[in-house]
Amino acid sequence: MADTLELVKKLREATGVSMMACKKALDENNGDYEKAIETLRKRGIAKAAEKSERSTMQGTIVSYVHGNRKVGAMVQLACETDFVAINEDFVQLGSDLAMQVVATNPMGINVEDIDENLIQKEREIWKEQLKNEGKPEDKIDMILDNKESKFKEENCLMKQAFVKNPDQTVEQLIHDAINKLGENIKVVKFVRYSI
Repeated sequence: MADTLELVKKLREATGVSMMACKKALDENNGDYEKAIETLRKRGIAKAAEKSERSTMQGTIVSYVHGNRKVGAMVQLACETDFVAINEDFVQLGSDLAMQVVATNPMGINVEDIDENLIQKEREIWKEQLKNEGKPEDKIDMILDNKESKFKEENCLMKQAFVKNPDQTVEQLIHDAINKLGENIKVVKFVRYSI
């Protein structure tokens, strides 16, 4: 029983979810900690999706400047209430996102934000490269679709691997924050500066 309680506490600290939800997830997964985390994350994504339609009229602007003072970013992060807007975890999320923007230089927040003309130009270049490599004509379209998908993921903030934890995407990071803070959270805008 003491081991189970310790595991529940550990899971709660890692996820920010209630003790009862942690115990239930562990029970459902026969005490497997990693599977319990996965279960809670799946539920969290569903809960975050439910909250995604709620209005976000409050928020904060957070900046990050890299140690060399040659690159920095500002992120506008929105939430539902001023109570969450001043919450330390919310402000830290904004700081982490600004650091992400500095490190990865995304082209947009979401996949739809990436310029379609740029994608078409990239596809033309990839197509020529594939032809020069002697790839079979009937496989080129499939390869191009895969390259486009990867290009979008690498250049869209929400789909990028989080720099502090590459096993997690920025989107998952935000979903975790939504579940922890209990409010809808959105990245409204970001700006990156460099010298």
